[in-house]
Amino acid sequence: MIRREIDSGICLLTFDRPESGANIFDAATMADLDQQLDAIEEDDSLEGVVILSAKKSIFIAGADLKTLLSQAQTGEMRSFIAEGQRVFNRLAALKIPTCAAIHGACAGGGYEVTLACDWRVASDDPSTRIGLPETTLGLIPAWGGCTRLPRLIGTEKAAEVILKGKLYSAREAKQLGLVDEIVSRENLLEAARKKLRDSKRPSPSPLPQGEADGAAAGEGKTSAPRASGNLAPARALEIIRKNLPLDQSLAAELDTIVELGETDATQNLIRNFFLTEKYKRGSSRQMPEKITHAAVIGAGVMGSGIAQWLSSRGVSVILRDVGTEELTRGLASIEKTYADAVKRGIMTEEQAKQGRARIVASSVAIEMRDVQVVVEAASEKLEVKKEIFRDLSAKTPERATLATNTSALPISDLAGEVKNAERVIGLHFFNPVSRMKLVEVVVGTETSDETIARARGFVRQIAKLPVTVRDSPGFLVNRVLFPYLLEAAKLFENGTNAQAIDDALLQWGMPMGPLRLIDEIGVDITVDIASTLEKAYGKRDRASKILREMQSAKLLGRKSGAGFYSYVGKSQTANDEINKWRQPAVIPSSAQDGGGDMANRLMFLMVNESARCLEEKVVASPEDADYGMNLGTGFPVWRGGPLRFAENFGLKKVVEEMESLARTNEKYVPCQVLKKHAQDGTKFYDR
Repeated sequence: MIRREIDSGICLLTFDRPESGANIFDAATMADLDQQLDAIEEDDSLEGVVILSAKKSIFIAGADLKTLLSQAQTGEMRSFIAEGQRVFNRLAALKIPTCAAIHGACAGGGYEVTLACDWRVASDDPSTRIGLPETTLGLIPAWGGCTRLPRLIGTEKAAEVILKGKLYSAREAKQLGLVDEIVSRENLLEAARKKLRDSKRPSPSPLPQGEADGAAAGEGKTSAPRASGNLAPARALEIIRKNLPLDQSLAAELDTIVELGETDATQNLIRNFFLTEKYKRGSSRQMPEKITHAAVIGAGVMGSGIAQWLSSRGVSVILRDVGTEELTRGLASIEKTYADAVKRGIMTEEQAKQGRARIVASSVAIEMRDVQVVVEAASEKLEVKKEIFRDLSAKTPERATLATNTSALPISDLAGEVKNAERVIGLHFFNPVSRMKLVEVVVGTETSDETIARARGFVRQIAKLPVTVRDSPGFLVNRVLFPYLLEAAKLFENGTNAQAIDDALLQWGMPMGPLRLIDEIGVDITVDIASTLEKAYGKRDRASKILREMQSAKLLGRKSGAGFYSYVGKSQTANDEINKWRQPAVIPSSAQDGGGDMANRLMFLMVNESARCLEEKVVASPEDADYGMNLGTGFPVWRGGPLRFAENFGLKKVVEEMESLARTNEKYVPCQVLKKHAQDGTKFYDR
């Protein structure tokens, strides 16, 4: 794992994991480092040590997360973390100076090993990213990160770095004090050798400089994030603020990471990391064809959003709409998205300019000879879409993929309008396109394997994450989301306070309460989608009377200024105008107690529908259902997704509670697969 060379009295330790593009810390690497330290301690002729990596774009990517996850589940984490602390302490205690020469990703344990060195120099290469992302995975930096970083850069800055969990460029890392110098990659080793001449770093004072009393007493500016099931940021802050002597602080790190590792939340966050990698990579060994020319039909909110996103990812786009007014609005919206991206530092003015130049807008038929993918994003009317697909069938190259961005209409109905139906697929983007990572790849009965592979490759090419679903009303996300939204509206109609409903779900971990979400979607669109779903699935997707009354009264949510709430500027207040359509409270008090009971009551509907999607093979695996809901609705990642949440809650208990609710509300009748798991004591997941 590690090569040792002696060059002019300097020991070079080069991390180079065999047959891998990355270096990680597992038990074997840690044992290897321990042995190398034996050799270094025994060699009196050495004047210093440089740690470096032979990998192209990775220094050390941290601890092996697969090992950590299995240890968290089996309770073996303590010895692995304790061993890491012991070995890093040996490195820190060497009598000769040490320097880390960082090139490429240096994250988590990869940065903690550099903290055990006296000095850190980094290459200015864009692949060099430095930081401690453990808290985003429900863990804390426990190989000395919470202990050594505050002594290096001060309590406040260390708290910010550890709680945010982000990776910094070399330049940002230098500004924060995470590294001492930045140089070109070619000069990295030379700079590290030179740094060793500064001898050992002076011993840090017991308290970070200039922060003596306040910060140590827990009065710093950085505060733990709002209540969440991910306890890691708050626990890390506790250790940083206590500023204990080194050995006591390391002991606190060890106890804390072991406790966190045993929680469902942390295990779910680590699993989600692997799922993200899986959906990013895909399983195909073949390199997908690069898409350079696309067309988007329809310049409304979704069409203009898709066109902007494609153009920002290097794809040239023909944006078509029949009306010049629609095109003008669409282009203004694209302009605003680009301007915001520049303002937020996501791209440079030059990149935005190049992106804008890739869009050609037209209200008349335009030559589509080079187009490889067409995304239709016209209004959700089947006849309108059918007409567009008939036209596309005649005017696009035979190999071009024809995709629809419909959120609920059947793909197969559109494929019937096309000569070679196997090239028709759904690519369901979510609003706002520039921020939502998920794209549902919707497979029709005629869609060919080649079209599916091409569509998935295209989605990954444009930096989105594809979840493949079978063509059926609502696909995955809307189908699972709507029973939950509609029941929340029904609870409100039956007398429960709107704020109480939304607060209960915010507290539970959702990014937005269900009634606020209906206001954001639009009451009219909510009723439309509910009507489509009701035709397929019956009463559980029926829009309640209050939603229909609100639609008739043009109280459509944020876009009309009022829905469940009234919106003035940035403030929102309860909309009393809709109280005339409500009943006096008739629901069981348990649903009104504002806490877990109400949240669980609504969540069980998501669980039930997710299980049905698996049962009916709308999705191929529980991961698809859970990951799709995490990405598509902001379902809290630390809860793992609806099916993983149900397992952690206890499937038997879920079914019992649903059956009790089903006595007065048939929506809660649990589906077969849920009942079977509860009966047999089995689960959706192996581990």
